[in-house]
Amino acid sequence: MSSKAILFVIYLIVLAAGYWLRAVNLSHLKKHGTEIPAGFEESINKEILEKTTAYTLEKSRLGLVESIVDGIALILFLFCGLLGLYDRWVSSLSGSFILRGLLFFILLALAGILIEIPFSLYNTFGIENRYGFNTTTGRLWLTDLFKTTVISLLILSVMVVIALALIQWSPAFWWLWLWGFFAIFSILLIYITPYVIEPLFFKFSPIEQKGLEEKIISLMDKAKVKVSRVVQVDASRRSRHSNAYFSGIGKVKKVVLFDTLLKQMNHDEILAVLGHELGHWKKGHIRKRLIMIEAAALVSFFLAHRLLKWGGLPGLFGITHLSLPAQFVILMFLGSLVMFPLTPLSNWLSRRHEWQADQFGSELSGRPDALASALIKLSAENLSNLHPHPVYARFYYSHPPVVERIRRLRHDEIFRG
Repeated sequence: MSSKAILFVIYLIVLAAGYWLRAVNLSHLKKHGTEIPAGFEESINKEILEKTTAYTLEKSRLGLVESIVDGIALILFLFCGLLGLYDRWVSSLSGSFILRGLLFFILLALAGILIEIPFSLYNTFGIENRYGFNTTTGRLWLTDLFKTTVISLLILSVMVVIALALIQWSPAFWWLWLWGFFAIFSILLIYITPYVIEPLFFKFSPIEQKGLEEKIISLMDKAKVKVSRVVQVDASRRSRHSNAYFSGIGKVKKVVLFDTLLKQMNHDEILAVLGHELGHWKKGHIRKRLIMIEAAALVSFFLAHRLLKWGGLPGLFGITHLSLPAQFVILMFLGSLVMFPLTPLSNWLSRRHEWQADQFGSELSGRPDALASALIKLSAENLSNLHPHPVYARFYYSHPPVVERIRRLRHDEIFRG
């Protein structure tokens, strides 16, 4: 069996495993979807659970169709000869190494955006509209699409041009310079996003609810965390989904509350949610994740360098010659195959951090019941699946299933009492 056939079989196995996990999860939801979990009786009834089940099924079906379309596109591109044809066509457009590479990735990115548009439209104006979440207009959706596309292509262009220039400048050690550049660039984006990118999409304003900002600042002081601003964002212009988050890093940290969240929760619950987010900062989760990502990136760049130097990547797909950008596409594909079985490990670590953040937030406020109440409201308002299959959750969930979180928080409350 040829290397191309072996890779094709491996890819089909990965796809089949993902589809099997999805099917198991949906089957579990259909069987248990109307069961009200302990502790949810006051906030959720069977009508909400039936709506949650229908919403989850529709979202999953759309995700399945999108996954099939993406899979077919990838198979045609990598296994049916389109990669070689596309690479030769782009190479004929310019004699410049950097410009050819830029065109290669920009055009691929645009193709991906075009493929995603119909799914985004159906999700926003079909599913989200049907279940009462969508508040965006067609004009706002188009504006967001334009802004997102322009920003994404600008960032991609900067990354590609500098990366190819570094490769051209230092053929032997480009992997090290590239790793350093991407590390610095990603941290720079974290710094500038709150001030440059986020205001292009959202309007930030001072907290309108009387006394809440003072309570939030007091909570931050108690945790010995300094923030530059506490603001609310007009998320309700696009959706009724709710959330809260910290934006930025270092001295530019900003507390952002969705206006939808402010309408759904009382002050104790909002403080409990922020206490959880504070837990991630105080436990160093963001720093640890960055270190792990950069360590993995360094290894990946070195392996990429060795594989490119080997020269056999085009031959894996039965092609005699491919440009460097085209070989990077093959590397990204191989990386996705390697990362699939590692997904549960990454998500296990993420869930561990979520448990620690829950514990920190509860100890900070002394009110595990407030965080439990907030999570129940978030689940009810966002129609979150309360009955994921355990195997599916262990594989894909970056957060512990909400029912398990509530059970542990309720236990902590009883223990404290």
